[in-house]
Amino acid sequence: MKLAIISVSDKGQDLALSLKEKLNSDSTIIKCDLYHKNVKKYFPILFSEYDGIIAIMASGILIRSIASLIESKVSDPAVLNIDDNGKFVISSLSGHLGGANELTNKIAGLIGATPVITTSTDVNKKLGIDVLARDLYLSIDDTKEILFFNKSILEGREISITINPNKNFNYLFEYLNNNTLEINVSIYYSSKINTDEIHVTLDEHKIILREKKIVVGIGCRRGKECKYIYEGLKKSLNDLNMLSSRVNMLSSAEIKKDEKGILELSEKLDIPVNFVSLDKLKLFQSNDVSKSDFVYSKFGIYGVCEPSALIMAGFDSKLIYKKTSYDGVTISIAASG
Repeated sequence: MKLAIISVSDKGQDLALSLKEKLNSDSTIIKCDLYHKNVKKYFPILFSEYDGIIAIMASGILIRSIASLIESKVSDPAVLNIDDNGKFVISSLSGHLGGANELTNKIAGLIGATPVITTSTDVNKKLGIDVLARDLYLSIDDTKEILFFNKSILEGREISITINPNKNFNYLFEYLNNNTLEINVSIYYSSKINTDEIHVTLDEHKIILREKKIVVGIGCRRGKECKYIYEGLKKSLNDLNMLSSRVNMLSSAEIKKDEKGILELSEKLDIPVNFVSLDKLKLFQSNDVSKSDFVYSKFGIYGVCEPSALIMAGFDSKLIYKKTSYDGVTISIAASG
C-alpha cells in the first residue's frame, strides 16, 4: 500500500513524522510520503497517486477538501482522519475495498489510539462480501451487487459459493473457517466454472469473484537451501495473512534458473516458477522498485525479486509486499490489477 500522510498544524506534523518512522519498517507499506499544509493543492494529487491518505486535521477541513474528489467506492483511496493529539483514528472513506478499516486498526495500534469504524457489517460483526474479496485479493465483476449481498449477510441470509472442484481453494476454506466475523455460506462445486473464479449467488443475484494474479519474487545468494527460502516466504505470507495456496507463481531472474533451492521450493509447494530474462529486467522501470548498487555491479540490473514479480504479475500490477531480506534471501510479492 502506498500511503500519504498530510498534516496542517505543527503538532500534527510531529505526529506524522513519528507515524512515518513506524510505517517505514512495515513491508506491506510500499512507500509513505509526508505532506504539510496547502491541502487544496495536495489532495487532488494524493487522490490519484496513493492507495491511502492519512489526514491529521479537523474532520471539517478533511470533508471540505475531498468532497469534490470522491467518485466511487471502487476507485477512491482509503482515507483516514486523525486528530492532532492522536486520540482517535477514523475510517472516513473506502472502508472495505479501499482498505481504510483495516488500515485504521493498524494505525490506531501503532499510535495507541482508538479506532473508529462505522460500516454496518463491521459494527454488527458480519463479514462483508467486499471485505472477503479484498482480503483474498479477488476482483468483483459487478460492484453494484455488493449492497444487496452485504444487506443479505446482515439479515443472516444464506449465500451460495460455487467453485471448480479441480482447483485448490484451501485459502478460501481456511479464511472462512478462521474468520471471527459471521457469514452464512454453503459451498457447491461445478466443473463448468473457471478455475480462477468464485461464484456467489442468492436468489437472482450473482457476483463473480476472480483471483488477481499473485506472484512471489525471489532473490537469494548462490546455493541457498530450499528450507531457508521457504522460511522467508512463510514470514512474508504471514505478514499478509496469506496462505501459499493463494500464490499463483514464483519468479526470479534467469541467472537463478539453475538455483536448486528455488526449483525445490516450486516443487514442494506445487507452484510454477518463471525466470525473467535479464533484458526484460534491464528495461523494466518503476518508481516503487528499490535499487541495489551491489546487484547492479554484478549483473547489470538493479534488482531481482521486485521487478521479476511485477513483470510476471502483468503490466497493471503493483507491489503488495516490498523487498524484504531474510539472511541471504529476498522476498517481494506483487498482485495484478
